[in-house]
Amino acid sequence: MTAVRCPCGRDADYGSCCGAIHAGAAASTAEDLMRSRYSAYVVGDVAYLLHSWAPETRPPAIVLDPSQRWTGLSIVDTVDGGVLAADGIVEFVASFVAATGPGVRAERSRFRREAGRWVYVDGGETGRGS
Repeated sequence: MTAVRCPCGRDADYGSCCGAIHAGAAASTAEDLMRSRYSAYVVGDVAYLLHSWAPETRPPAIVLDPSQRWTGLSIVDTVDGGVLAADGIVEFVASFVAATGPGVRAERSRFRREAGRWVYVDGGETGRGS
């Protein structure tokens, strides 16, 4: 059986990379959490997306667009968010193809460590890739 490459862009198989985080392993850094959230969008893991979202900004539900296919992730910048940090920022550009054509989501996201685990707080579009 051939291992499936992780959608996050790292040279690793999904099961030992983002798949392990989706299954309950803690993300070591804010960037690891961001990559795992991107991979969750790729594989359609809505439960993980909600679980990894800070309670005060988490939406009640997420509905994924079945016509949208995520095609690539680039990390543009990281600020803090290391293994010992309490907060971090990750700026990224994620490419996709939808029924309306190709597009990008460019965001500068804020993360926070909560009870020893990273959570996504919020983010704003950067205008990159537009």
